[in-house]
Amino acid sequence: MTIQDECIACIIRQSKRVSEAIGASEALSLALVSYIETSLEKPDFTLSPPIIAAPLYEEMARRAGKIDLYDEQKAHAVVQATQYMPFLRDTIEKSNDPFMALLKTAVVGNVIDLAAEVTFDLHGAITSVFDTPFAHDDTEIVRQRLKGAKTLLYIGDNTGEHIFDALAIEHLKLLYPELEIFYMVRGNFIINDVTMKEAKEAKMDQLCTLIDSGVNTPGFVYERATQEAKSLFDTADIIIAKGMGNYECLTPIVRKNICFLLKVKCSVVSRSLGHEIGSIICKID
Repeated sequence: MTIQDECIACIIRQSKRVSEAIGASEALSLALVSYIETSLEKPDFTLSPPIIAAPLYEEMARRAGKIDLYDEQKAHAVVQATQYMPFLRDTIEKSNDPFMALLKTAVVGNVIDLAAEVTFDLHGAITSVFDTPFAHDDTEIVRQRLKGAKTLLYIGDNTGEHIFDALAIEHLKLLYPELEIFYMVRGNFIINDVTMKEAKEAKMDQLCTLIDSGVNTPGFVYERATQEAKSLFDTADIIIAKGMGNYECLTPIVRKNICFLLKVKCSVVSRSLGHEIGSIICKID
């Protein structure tokens, strides 16, 4: 997807959130917002929002003197997510359709997004998700394609959300014991996206093979990935790509058998998918 006018306003709003998140002084806050506004005066409308955003976040981090702008918020998100694990695990295990339940568990974590146009309450999302149908529902197609798959590449999105991903992967392994699962993380700290640091802290390396994509964007950009990541992306039988950033970077579709699993949190993605903000999506091509 290429960047739209709404994306520009959204990135500017995000710079204000960064200032709040790091407790920036008034002078630093004004400097960060001014930098973003100036940088976006003549954006390249041939690029995707994540590609536009990546260098801007890197420069904000440099000016703020922080390696990870959202370190505190990410730690809090992990604590929040972990509190819901007993309930979600119990729900999956007691479900008449564990596959559908694990997909709902995975997608509900996508509300943890510090770069979204619209934010959602995690508790409210969790308590309602199992009664909420997918607005775009390709779950049966995904179920069938997983039956014949040997390898699954699961591309993560946000920190905190990865805790839900881990639970989903745990149950995918029970349903598809012959399936080899790889979990891909970002190559460096960008917004609140999951990196190798958070994945290992959650002990996801005990569940599946962790892969550092090498990308510095809030979404998987093939051209910026390591050779290992590119090879896995090209050869995996099926891919689950979580969140809007991955959807934005991988649309138009670049290969078959990519399942986009996300919650719609902005007007641009809403138009692209043809579903309202707040909808949950399971779409495979």
